[in-house]
Amino acid sequence: MKNILFILLTFLSVSFRLYAQDVIKIGIIGLDTSHSTAFTELLNGDSDDKFVKEFEVVAAYPYGSKTIQSSYERIPGYIEEVKKHGVEITSSIAELLDKVDCVMLETNDGRIHLEQAMEVFKSGKISYIDKPIGATLGQAIAIYEMAEKYNVPIFSSSALRYSPQNQKLRNGEFGKILGTDCYSPHKVEPTHPDFGFYGIHGVETLYTLMGTGCESVNRMSSQDADVVVGRWKDGRIGTFRGIKEGPAIYGGTAYTPKGAIAAGGYEGYKVLLDQILTFFKTGVAPISKEETIEIFTFMKASNMSKEQNGKIVTMEEAYRKGLKDAQKLIKTYK
Repeated sequence: MKNILFILLTFLSVSFRLYAQDVIKIGIIGLDTSHSTAFTELLNGDSDDKFVKEFEVVAAYPYGSKTIQSSYERIPGYIEEVKKHGVEITSSIAELLDKVDCVMLETNDGRIHLEQAMEVFKSGKISYIDKPIGATLGQAIAIYEMAEKYNVPIFSSSALRYSPQNQKLRNGEFGKILGTDCYSPHKVEPTHPDFGFYGIHGVETLYTLMGTGCESVNRMSSQDADVVVGRWKDGRIGTFRGIKEGPAIYGGTAYTPKGAIAAGGYEGYKVLLDQILTFFKTGVAPISKEETIEIFTFMKASNMSKEQNGKIVTMEEAYRKGLKDAQKLIKTYK
């Protein structure tokens, strides 16, 4: 009852504040990813979408990873790109927060999301946190815990989740999902645990189709690919293939009573943006905290399996390790 009341009050307060103004002002943290410029183009460009026109990116704080070269090298160019769309560049997150109603935390480096998100949470501003919500399972748990402490609605997602085909499968249009095989590129980033930086796209596709309830995981690895097998509590099996060598492709196969159905691939950022904007207006996250945390638990368990030469690892064991890490992080912010 207490949780239902909190959700209702959050919905009413966010909705009243945002519906009462002509344009809802968005701030972006992190101009070290193409997501930032893509969202700015969609929001501040020449779209004739009436819903999109209710929003505008008005400010951006550009930083940003300081150690991932492919990220920090983009910042100067992306600053100039968003300025062409009338976006003000701020010198701090605090300055940005004074100018906006909602926040897109886009920083490419998941390791600094908790630190940056804490500033947003303390301001009370509703926030979308781009993938990965944190670099590790522990950070992901800590971010959700701190968001709840400050009563700030958040959610995080890959655009792959909202491929129209994946949503049809998710919503049961082909019948019950009996199992899935999903794939995406897996670009190894030494600063992040495996899959957390990029392979998360394919893992999110897997969870979009299968839902929560995985109980154990094992993994086989080579220099060209990684394959992770998850067994769900109801006996269903889902796999994720992280492609390290070969074409950068996204997709999969869902097994249903109607046969093997192709999963959806990448279809741009507009499908995700629509979900973000709806979230900003309602304060209701389209993905549960539990599902996002289970995605990170799945990745954590897969890494533990790899370290143990493919041994089956339970999700419970992986979660306990992540929770212990989260508790240490949370103590630093109390």
